[in-house]
Amino acid sequence: MRPLRTTLRFFLASACWFVLVSASWVALLGLVNPPVTWVMVDQASEQGEFHRTNKPLHEVARCMPLAVISSEDQRFMTHNGFSWAAIEKAMESNRKGRRVKGASTISQQTAKNVFLWPGRNYVRKGLEGWFTVLVEALWTKERILEVYLNVAEMGKGVFGAEAAARKCFGRSALQLIPSQAAMITATLPAPRRFSCSSPSGYVRGRQQWVLRQMRNVGDVLDPVVLARRKEKLEGEEKRNSERRNRANKK
Repeated sequence: MRPLRTTLRFFLASACWFVLVSASWVALLGLVNPPVTWVMVDQASEQGEFHRTNKPLHEVARCMPLAVISSEDQRFMTHNGFSWAAIEKAMESNRKGRRVKGASTISQQTAKNVFLWPGRNYVRKGLEGWFTVLVEALWTKERILEVYLNVAEMGKGVFGAEAAARKCFGRSALQLIPSQAAMITATLPAPRRFSCSSPSGYVRGRQQWVLRQMRNVGDVLDPVVLARRKEKLEGEEKRNSERRNRANKK
């Protein structure tokens, strides 16, 4: 009985230390910029170097975070880190077709990029969920966007909006116009394969799609627009729920 108690105490102490250390780590990076990520180290090894210049959110053109939200996570400003509607949609899409579609939010991508190593396994996925909860609890939405726009891979050895803007358009992230922000965002699904400096027809097509989404979503960084957007999404969810209930009764 005593060895069992000792083992339980050890696991309980380890869990408490993990929670304390991980929460402190996340809280610290809510105030200071992440120095480097695993993917940056990987690209530095592969490319010989990597490019990143940290910029606060107010030194990035407003169209850049709006392009990312419109393309990557349209419910970012209203969810708590996980978009259950997107998860359901992805699961339905994956059941119908062969292509596996993900549903990672900007919060999840930020947690993954900043705190975890590359790869896919259940342990890493579980840690991604834990760090996403911490990021949403301890950071503001604006801070999550700011960190994302400084660490996201946006080209071979290129990280963050500032480095991408300099490489692709020879200007700072603050000077980006919507079409340029949409072009950078269009490469995010495969930044090592797609290029914003010499875009393919496919990337140009994605750029136009991002611009349409930006017009549809609107400036959700504005509280008034966000309130209208939230009301619209809640109405859509209510109607979808009613349709599912009717379908289940048949």
